[in-house]
Amino acid sequence: MRLDLVRRLARPANAASRTERTLHRTLPYIYRRLGGGVLACAAVEFLAFGVKQAYACIYGALLLALILATRFWYPDGAALARYDFLFLAALAIQVWLLAARFETLDEAKVILIFHVVGTAMEVFKTAAGSWVYPEESFFRIGGVPLFSGFMYAAVGSYLARVSRIFDFAYSHYPPLWTTWLFALAIYVNFFTHHYTIDIRLGLFAALFLLYGRTWVHYSVYRYRHRMPLVLGFFLVALFIWLAENIGTFARAWSYPDQANGWTLVSIAKLNAWVLLMIISFVLVSLVNRPRREPAAADR
Repeated sequence: MRLDLVRRLARPANAASRTERTLHRTLPYIYRRLGGGVLACAAVEFLAFGVKQAYACIYGALLLALILATRFWYPDGAALARYDFLFLAALAIQVWLLAARFETLDEAKVILIFHVVGTAMEVFKTAAGSWVYPEESFFRIGGVPLFSGFMYAAVGSYLARVSRIFDFAYSHYPPLWTTWLFALAIYVNFFTHHYTIDIRLGLFAALFLLYGRTWVHYSVYRYRHRMPLVLGFFLVALFIWLAENIGTFARAWSYPDQANGWTLVSIAKLNAWVLLMIISFVLVSLVNRPRREPAAADR
């Protein structure tokens, strides 16, 4: 039993990068140090899941760390404004990810599209008073510092990388054209609900109609797992909401109800992040076309 598990642990299912290959070489050693057996195998699978998730969200994690660090340690009166420093640092991180081959050029193109899409929405939303960027900067469009677009890019980067690292495939995935129309409707509603009715409830109904039967299948290390795709959407949105609380705590931006001091961002914002993340997910599908998970009999 133990010998069989060690052999399976020694044959990584999907180790594309040097970092992943290093991880897969290390995991059998950890398995043996834990004494082997089924529980040790489960612990190794759980460890691999956590490490790969951290690896997938490296862009967002670095950007969030910089936002938090500059909140407390960026020098007052510096020649370069804090927001401008964040913009240049985010740009440098993106260049590094490409140079180190953590991202492919095709993925970067889609991330750039989401960057532009997000910045356009930021310009509109800040003009409408939905939130504000309280500090001055040189690199900005209207009331929006350009580093803000990289926060959207970080979401796109995570979704592009996680789908590749975990070898995503799907069962009962809806027709692609329906997902494109759905993403377009979500984006348009972010603007039009200020002037007409908010169709957000209808969009959530469409979400469950389109993706309610869809399962995402993924490989952590040696085993294939699956979960409802809609659940995955909400879990990712939850972590984005947590990151948003860190960002507002660091005064990178603030909502009207935070004008007199920081408060927790309303959990109601979670529904907006679910919808916005779906836009990014659909954009990423233009590069990483959703693959059908073969039936057990086909594998």
